[in-house]
Amino acid sequence: MEKAGAPLREKKMTSAPWTGEPSFYDICSSATGFAGNLFSLVLFLSPIPTFRRIARNRSTEHFSGLPYLFSLLNCCICLWYGLPFVSHGVVLIATVNFVGATFQLIYITIFIIFADNIKRLKICGLLIGVFSLIGLIVYVSLVMFEHQARQTFIGYLSVASLISMFASPLFIMNLVIRTRSVEFMPFHLSFGTFLMSISFFAYGLLMHDFFIYLPNGIGSLLGVTQLWLYAHFSRRSREGCGLPLLVF
Repeated sequence: MEKAGAPLREKKMTSAPWTGEPSFYDICSSATGFAGNLFSLVLFLSPIPTFRRIARNRSTEHFSGLPYLFSLLNCCICLWYGLPFVSHGVVLIATVNFVGATFQLIYITIFIIFADNIKRLKICGLLIGVFSLIGLIVYVSLVMFEHQARQTFIGYLSVASLISMFASPLFIMNLVIRTRSVEFMPFHLSFGTFLMSISFFAYGLLMHDFFIYLPNGIGSLLGVTQLWLYAHFSRRSREGCGLPLLVF
């Protein structure tokens, strides 16, 4: 049985002789990958105001550290998928997730420093669990699988991880529909997620990599849905307001 993505990747690698200069195809694939890295960086920076508040108040208040642990796990799985030990030619997946994992570790460290004792112990225990799981995934993939099977194994793990990350805003989307308000769904985060997803969706298509374009295609659809909800309910809010926002 042929592994997912293998025939397409082989076809891409043998479709044209090396001429010494990048083709238009190579330029497009690199451009979409770099765009995805850039938009991802913007999203990685978005929690900074939250952690500035935590550091200023010297307390984690009502904030949870769980999203950053899940993001760390997701970044590490996708980082492993992008390395040559698992996949060839998708180094931009490795770079963006290395940066993402670094940011998540910084955020988690700040959270642990300013958390109360109960939260600190909980997050430290979960962090050990995340590192243990990552170590187990790396060990199993290296010892039990040959290269192509390893790519398939880690690829499906990365797809499941990415889809779960992209699906997490479904709760917020449901809240927007119920409250008919976009207060809890910032436009810049929804737009940034859409741009990142569509960039990596295009990158995955150009690289003929099922494990990249599938989850990011789903993320793109969810991003479009979020933007539509934002446009719909923000317009209704403006139409329902009969008074000017500023009175002089």
